[in-house]
Amino acid sequence: MFSDTATIEIRAGKGGNGRSSFRHEKYRAMGGPDGGDGGHGGNVVFRVDHNANTLSSYRTARLIAAEDGMVGGGNQSRGHAGADVIINVPEGTMVWCDEELLADLTVNGQEAILAKGGRGGFGNAHFVSSVRQAPRTAELGEPGESLKVRLELKMVADVGLVGLPNAGKSTLLSVVTNAKPAIADYAFTTLIPNLGVVEHRDFAFLMADIPGLIEGASEGKGLGDEFLRHVERTAVLFHMIEAASNDAVRDYKVIQKELASYVVDLSTRPQLIVITKADTVEPATVEAARKALEKHTKQKVYVISAQAHQGLEPLLDAAVPVVKAARDEHARLQAEKDAVVITEIAMPDMWHVEIEEDGNYRVIGERIQGFALRTNFESDEGVERLRDIMRKTGVARGLRRQGCKPGDKVSIGDSTFEWL
Repeated sequence: MFSDTATIEIRAGKGGNGRSSFRHEKYRAMGGPDGGDGGHGGNVVFRVDHNANTLSSYRTARLIAAEDGMVGGGNQSRGHAGADVIINVPEGTMVWCDEELLADLTVNGQEAILAKGGRGGFGNAHFVSSVRQAPRTAELGEPGESLKVRLELKMVADVGLVGLPNAGKSTLLSVVTNAKPAIADYAFTTLIPNLGVVEHRDFAFLMADIPGLIEGASEGKGLGDEFLRHVERTAVLFHMIEAASNDAVRDYKVIQKELASYVVDLSTRPQLIVITKADTVEPATVEAARKALEKHTKQKVYVISAQAHQGLEPLLDAAVPVVKAARDEHARLQAEKDAVVITEIAMPDMWHVEIEEDGNYRVIGERIQGFALRTNFESDEGVERLRDIMRKTGVARGLRRQGCKPGDKVSIGDSTFEWL
């Protein structure tokens, strides 16, 4: 079953907890702390697979989760990292979170980590120092990132076929490519987009057949315009009009209006206007339609019969230079993008204190919230270590300036504890 949209929840793995343990060996009464760090949680990775052509396998998936990291072991051994989960998607898949585009995956093998696994917590061996010889504290693992994403497939094709239902789009695709779309002499034979490879004069390009549009498609009539997303990336459109049409110019205007009414104005996309099924009507009728369209559009109109293999060579000849120019422009823009060097500047950790309605104090800041996530609040040593970090980073001073006193409640992330 073809599907070009899906909504799933992705969840990266939780980091493993650090271990609090002490070495127990014969003849070594004071073996010392040897708790290892927890393993990092697995990531959720999206990968383009050219063998995939639909998102249907994700239509029923509600949650895709990576593996959690393992708890640290004794003898300072680190817990195993959680395995990444790989989500294979077709070329042209866009990943959205609400209205933010997270990834645009267009090249086979391209990968994007969209949910990062949580960091493993430090074991107690990590906290040994000259003044703290036997620490019992160990950190908890951080939770992995979790988010709900919307997948949207936009086929990556060079040429898109558009027109009214039964305009001959599927027949053309079946003749000039290796695709085998459903073909019949009635409207809406094509219910899903089809893709095929055209090989013409030692040049190959992709062609997509889009289900037919009718007047009012942008308002939801017929199949609507839900499949027009698949021609957004195309270099050129073949605007196909049946030779037997009672009014070829009107048919042209109908499709142009629907292309213009789409979210992205597709009516300005380069077009080759094609009269199809020329072998089914009198030559005089075809000629009249061609002249009327050329007068209205001020451009050359191609006449073909895909079934009879007539007029195909000139049409494909005209498409090749347009496709080549579009590819060259894409390569130029990609080169400019790759040439931009972004220098990351290390910024000091930013945090601030807010006073909540109930009078409690809330500390907000990425790093300090990370420390709180990894703190075991059931361990007095763990909480004391967090307070020590807050003193060293200036957070404690900031709390005092806001009026925080011993006994007041302080919240960081989802944790609340009493200030001393």
